[in-house]
Amino acid sequence: MSLNKQTVETYLEGFRRNDHAQILGCLTDDIEWTVFGGFRLTGKEAYDAAIEGPGFVAPPQLTVVRMVEEGDVVMAELSGTVERETGGVMRMSMAEVFRMREGKICERRAWVIELRENDYR
Repeated sequence: MSLNKQTVETYLEGFRRNDHAQILGCLTDDIEWTVFGGFRLTGKEAYDAAIEGPGFVAPPQLTVVRMVEEGDVVMAELSGTVERETGGVMRMSMAEVFRMREGKICERRAWVIELRENDYR
Protein backbone atom coordinates (compact mmCIF):
# COMPACT_ATOMS: atom_id res chain seq x y z
CA MET A 1 0.00 0.00 0.00
CA SER A 2 1.34 3.46 -0.86
CA LEU A 3 2.23 6.06 1.77
CA ASN A 4 -0.71 8.24 0.68
CA LYS A 5 -3.23 5.41 1.06
CA GLN A 6 -1.69 4.46 4.42
CA THR A 7 -2.15 8.06 5.59
CA VAL A 8 -5.81 8.06 4.54
CA GLU A 9 -6.37 4.71 6.30
CA THR A 10 -4.70 6.07 9.47
CA TYR A 11 -6.83 9.21 9.22
CA LEU A 12 -10.06 7.21 8.87
CA GLU A 13 -9.10 4.98 11.79
CA GLY A 14 -8.64 8.16 13.84
CA PHE A 15 -12.25 9.11 13.04
CA ARG A 16 -13.44 5.61 13.94
CA ARG A 17 -11.80 6.01 17.37
CA ASN A 18 -12.54 9.74 17.76
CA ASP A 19 -8.78 10.26 18.18
CA HIS A 20 -8.17 13.93 17.43
CA ALA A 21 -4.37 13.62 17.72
CA GLN A 22 -4.30 10.77 15.20
CA ILE A 23 -6.54 12.66 12.77
CA LEU A 24 -4.61 15.93 13.06
CA GLY A 25 -1.29 14.09 12.68
CA CYS A 26 -2.35 13.10 9.16
CA LEU A 27 -2.96 16.72 8.08
CA THR A 28 -0.80 19.59 6.87
CA ASP A 29 -1.01 22.81 8.91
CA ASP A 30 -2.83 24.57 6.04
CA ILE A 31 -5.45 21.81 5.56
CA GLU A 32 -8.58 22.80 3.65
CA TRP A 33 -11.80 20.84 4.31
CA THR A 34 -14.93 21.24 2.24
CA VAL A 35 -18.15 19.34 2.85
CA PHE A 36 -20.26 20.31 -0.13
CA GLY A 37 -23.60 21.72 1.00
CA GLY A 38 -22.23 22.00 4.54
CA PHE A 39 -19.11 24.06 5.21
CA ARG A 40 -15.57 24.99 4.22
CA LEU A 41 -12.72 25.60 6.64
CA THR A 42 -8.95 26.05 6.67
CA GLY A 43 -6.30 25.15 9.25
CA LYS A 44 -5.82 22.50 11.91
CA GLU A 45 -7.47 24.48 14.70
CA ALA A 46 -10.70 24.90 12.72
CA TYR A 47 -10.49 21.27 11.60
CA ASP A 48 -10.10 20.05 15.18
CA ALA A 49 -13.19 22.01 16.25
CA ALA A 50 -15.26 20.44 13.43
CA ILE A 51 -14.27 16.78 13.87
CA GLU A 52 -17.38 15.97 15.88
CA GLY A 53 -20.22 17.33 13.80
CA PRO A 54 -23.01 19.13 15.67
CA GLY A 55 -25.98 16.92 16.43
CA PHE A 56 -24.02 13.66 16.33
CA VAL A 57 -22.43 11.34 18.88
CA ALA A 58 -18.86 10.34 17.97
CA PRO A 59 -17.40 8.12 16.75
CA PRO A 60 -18.93 7.23 13.39
CA GLN A 61 -18.73 3.72 11.99
CA LEU A 62 -16.96 4.01 8.63
CA THR A 63 -16.36 1.35 5.99
CA VAL A 64 -14.18 1.84 2.93
CA VAL A 65 -16.03 0.54 -0.12
CA ARG A 66 -13.14 1.31 -2.46
CA MET A 67 -10.08 3.52 -2.58
CA VAL A 68 -8.07 4.59 -5.63
CA GLU A 69 -5.00 6.74 -6.05
CA GLU A 70 -3.55 8.74 -8.90
CA GLY A 71 -0.65 11.11 -8.45
CA ASP A 72 -1.19 13.22 -5.34
CA VAL A 73 -4.91 12.35 -5.04
CA VAL A 74 -6.57 9.53 -3.12
CA MET A 75 -10.30 9.03 -3.66
CA ALA A 76 -12.42 6.92 -1.32
CA GLU A 77 -16.00 5.73 -1.40
CA LEU A 78 -17.26 5.16 2.14
CA SER A 79 -20.40 3.99 3.84
CA GLY A 80 -21.17 4.62 7.46
CA THR A 81 -23.44 5.27 10.36
CA VAL A 82 -23.39 7.74 13.22
CA GLU A 83 -25.69 8.12 16.21
CA ARG A 84 -27.75 11.30 16.49
CA GLU A 85 -27.78 13.27 19.76
CA THR A 86 -31.59 13.18 19.59
CA GLY A 87 -31.64 9.39 19.15
CA GLY A 88 -31.59 7.17 16.13
CA VAL A 89 -28.88 6.56 13.61
CA MET A 90 -27.94 8.37 10.41
CA ARG A 91 -26.91 6.04 7.57
CA MET A 92 -24.71 7.69 4.96
CA SER A 93 -22.79 7.25 1.75
CA MET A 94 -19.71 9.40 1.18
CA ALA A 95 -17.31 10.27 -1.60
CA GLU A 96 -14.03 11.72 -0.36
CA VAL A 97 -11.20 13.30 -2.31
CA PHE A 98 -7.92 13.68 -0.43
CA ARG A 99 -5.17 15.80 -1.99
CA MET A 100 -1.83 14.83 -0.54
CA ARG A 101 1.45 16.67 0.06
CA GLU A 102 4.52 14.81 1.28
CA GLY A 103 2.43 11.98 2.74
CA LYS A 104 -0.08 14.22 4.55
CA ILE A 105 -3.58 15.37 3.64
CA CYS A 106 -3.57 19.01 2.53
CA GLU A 107 -7.12 19.11 1.20
CA ARG A 108 -10.24 17.05 1.86
CA ARG A 109 -13.35 17.41 -0.29
CA ALA A 110 -16.40 15.44 0.84
CA TRP A 111 -19.85 14.68 -0.48
CA VAL A 112 -22.09 13.16 2.18
CA ILE A 113 -25.52 11.75 1.38
CA GLU A 114 -27.93 10.63 4.09
CA LEU A 115 -29.55 7.36 3.11
CA ARG A 116 -33.22 6.61 3.66
CA GLU A 117 -34.40 3.17 4.74
CA ASN A 118 -35.04 1.94 1.19
CA ASP A 119 -31.88 3.43 -0.39
CA TYR A 120 -29.04 1.35 -1.76
CA ARG A 121 -27.02 -0.34 0.98
